[in-house]
Amino acid sequence: MTTIGIIGAGEVGSHIARAAIANGYEVVIANSRGPETLRGLVEALGPSARAATAAGAAAAGDFVIVAVPLKVDNDMPVEALAGKVVLDTNNYMVWRDGHIPVIDSGQKTVHELRQEQLPTSRVVKAFTHIQAPRILTWGRPAGSPDRLALSASSDYVDALEIVTRLYDQFGFDTVDNSPLSESWRSAPGQPAWKQERQSRSELIANLAKARLVKASAVG
Repeated sequence: MTTIGIIGAGEVGSHIARAAIANGYEVVIANSRGPETLRGLVEALGPSARAATAAGAAAAGDFVIVAVPLKVDNDMPVEALAGKVVLDTNNYMVWRDGHIPVIDSGQKTVHELRQEQLPTSRVVKAFTHIQAPRILTWGRPAGSPDRLALSASSDYVDALEIVTRLYDQFGFDTVDNSPLSESWRSAPGQPAWKQERQSRSELIANLAKARLVKASAVG
């Protein structure tokens, strides 16, 4: 059975954990406060879940979901994530993260920075433009006329394949918005980030409508 490591037990991490378990995965989940603080969540998730440290979740996962903001001073377990596909669900929010000049200038995306911080991992941007509870309610079987789509961005083909399979299991189509340098197209404020229902064709059109705006110019 495939195990997913999840670093971050907030709204995004916990909802992805629920969806993963419903689709037959085992989950090892971590937060910044220690495994003992996750007892209630693990009990609610059931026998397919257990808590660990961030390094423990990273080591246990066949692939790993990082559901926490990027820190300029990296706080992710680089060695434990070595060689792994890492799904990064983070959005850059100036009000929360403060200004990061290299992102504000448009020189790099937040997900390129995550890739630089995890040089031996294969990072893919995923689950960034859907509200977490909707992961559990908006999915539809493949071929359904009302099936929705989510974007993914990566510099690695195998990382995209993992996300595409996971999206499909959760009930969504995938729109490839690679490489990571293009991941700004689904960032906050862009048409694709409206967090409303988007079919595959609508999402493709919204990604194409994106316009790069320097954060320093607006906030």
